[in-house]
Amino acid sequence: MKSKRIGIAILVVATALGLTACSASEPVLPRGNEKVTLDPAKFSTQIDNPYWPMKPGTRWTFRETDAEGTVFTVVVIVTDKTKTIANGIKARVVRDTAYQGNEIVEDTFDWYAQDSFGSIWYLGEDTAEFEHGKVVSRAGSFEAGLHGAQAGVLLPGHPQVGQSYREEYQAGEAEDNGEILSLVEQADTPFRHFTDMLLIKDTSAIEPDVVEYKFYARGFGAVLTLDVSGGSGREELVKVDKAPAGAGTGPLGHP
Repeated sequence: MKSKRIGIAILVVATALGLTACSASEPVLPRGNEKVTLDPAKFSTQIDNPYWPMKPGTRWTFRETDAEGTVFTVVVIVTDKTKTIANGIKARVVRDTAYQGNEIVEDTFDWYAQDSFGSIWYLGEDTAEFEHGKVVSRAGSFEAGLHGAQAGVLLPGHPQVGQSYREEYQAGEAEDNGEILSLVEQADTPFRHFTDMLLIKDTSAIEPDVVEYKFYARGFGAVLTLDVSGGSGREELVKVDKAPAGAGTGPLGHP
């Protein structure tokens, strides 16, 4: 139920992130199951990419409507917590909790870090689906560096139309990909009207018939997600505020 996060790649100096490259502007963006060797010293938990700055304490509230018309409330909180991932990179912990009414139906710790070029990397997630307070699935959980899982890119530091890259990879569990379609979109949400937005097409090798369009607004992050194939869901930003101290740091099922 939760929204997940393939082309012109900009090349960079070979030493930047341990990737083969030949220019000085941005890393080669990985695709599919390509292995990458990332230098933890090149990453930070201070994430200030303009298309999704993750300041600890920021809380976003979304309204999600699925193909059947069921409405969910999704709360995303940038916590003050960090986690050292199996590949050695220290990541920012972001809490993503979906409610149907007052009942939690999905709860996730997402792990992100920003490289020295401003790209936000997705390093894994610990996720659980719930029914009547009981965990019924842990599908989709992965951690870069464990069991063949590889880090992916959530947002390039310098997005350009045509860029394509993987967003996450663990075979059979997490195989999402992104492609930048536009930098000049506009859209309405209950929160406000946005212009000059980044539009990313999200696909999955596991669900090839599913396509999402995700709209990122400067200073706010992903404010609108639309299912354009494999469903007709919509997730839209309703509110941005500051979460209370400690919010989002409890165990799964108890944010």
